[in-house]
Amino acid sequence: MTYASLSPQAALPSPSTAVWQLGPVPIRAYALCIIVGIVLACWVTERRLRQRGVAPGAVLDIAVWAVPTGIIGARIYHVLTSPEKYFGAGGDPMKAFAIWEGGLGIWGAVAGGAIGAWIAARQLGIPFSVVADALAPGLPLAQAVGRVGNWFNNELYGGRTTVPWGLEIHRMDPDNPGHALRDDAGQPILEPGLYQPTFLYEALWNLGVVALVLVLDRKLRLGRGRAFAVYVMGYTVGRFWIELMRTDEANQIFGVRLNVWTAALVFLGALLYFVRVRGPREYLIPIGAAATPTPPATSDLSQVDLSEQEAGARAAAPEGYRVVSEEQFRTWQDTGVAPPEPADGDSDDSGDDDGREAAPATGDPTPADDTRDAHDGERADARPADRDS
Repeated sequence: MTYASLSPQAALPSPSTAVWQLGPVPIRAYALCIIVGIVLACWVTERRLRQRGVAPGAVLDIAVWAVPTGIIGARIYHVLTSPEKYFGAGGDPMKAFAIWEGGLGIWGAVAGGAIGAWIAARQLGIPFSVVADALAPGLPLAQAVGRVGNWFNNELYGGRTTVPWGLEIHRMDPDNPGHALRDDAGQPILEPGLYQPTFLYEALWNLGVVALVLVLDRKLRLGRGRAFAVYVMGYTVGRFWIELMRTDEANQIFGVRLNVWTAALVFLGALLYFVRVRGPREYLIPIGAAATPTPPATSDLSQVDLSEQEAGARAAAPEGYRVVSEEQFRTWQDTGVAPPEPADGDSDDSGDDDGREAAPATGDPTPADDTRDAHDGERADARPADRDS
């Protein structure tokens, strides 16, 4: 028997299959969405890091740490907030390691990923606040893509509704994960009625957060982690009201879902940080082999030392970075002349988070005007997940 006839004609459909077999290898739509989201976040972050002076390719070194720790953190949060599924009556503790069966919490993902990114930033000599601000629009973009995976899984929906964009939900087969149950005629079985597509609301909200971060960052030239705080505030506001619409099982405190409380507390923490922390956007000048731009060759080809040319073609990773003002950074880009090293004992409000030496600012950073924007070209900001417990 199928319940499709019980649903109004105007409705959002849901896929009946979320897993495909490629020989013996299962291809999961949810995993693909997470991977695509990570790639997009890395691309956005790489562009923004380069605009601030970080050497090309640094985002890969950061991702090597941040992605695994983010997945581990997401799983730990899910297990800690839903322990009865694994350690309660009839639970299987070993299932806590079965990430492929679903169960990732965004709060744990951000916390775990932040730890990994901090470790990588320390190794690269990049202030952690620079990494966080560069990631700010890429993270909600990745989350928006990840929510498409929830659509494939027929999960994270709200209560019954009669709105034209109501979502059809398939009754999934517990013995064959990723596939809908089918009736005697082989047709996938739908749950009766339509449901609020809360996964879609969150995806669209996250895209709005991407735009919010880019607009405010471009207008206010945010630094010191404040762009990331804008992302956190924007995301938690949306998560607060969307979480109240969800009807899937969740632990509650005083009759309110745990993630609602989490969203409220995290929002307040981000707001406090945004209000209290001040300072201009940080720009970086590399220290070491990459600190001096290589002058263009002017000699005839027959006079070129091929061994030196080959050695120079291999870009050496900088030993670290100096934090400078935007004016100093633009001057270094245009002339190759680095600002003077700060004297011992000097302090600078734009110093980095790692305690490394920072060059004193020579004045208030000057926002880039239209002429500078046109001159910079590629320096313009790029514009354009998980399964929460």
